[in-house]
Amino acid sequence: MSRLIKDDQWVWVVIQDPGGNEKFLGQNDEEKGISFIPTFLDKEEAEQGLTLMARDASRKYEVQAILFEDLSERAAENGLMLFVVNRKGEVLEKIEAHQQA
Repeated sequence: MSRLIKDDQWVWVVIQDPGGNEKFLGQNDEEKGISFIPTFLDKEEAEQGLTLMARDASRKYEVQAILFEDLSERAAENGLMLFVVNRKGEVLEKIEAHQQA
């Protein structure tokens, strides 16, 4: 449940290895032991935020849209949180993803 995003709203995430073995580009806060998917409210913010993310230079990355409810379910399946962030990497909201019943 998010206070900023409705379940049927499109959000933007970074995809690693698009068109092949795709997966979300997650991030880790090792100090707190948290793994999360950075989630953006618009494409431009995501493209600018991508430059701040830890990533492997040998891989390809692409910003893609996904319905928030689908993203939340996939994050829950993998034990990941969702962090709504802006282009500067500032966290606007932390969301514990829960699987749909």
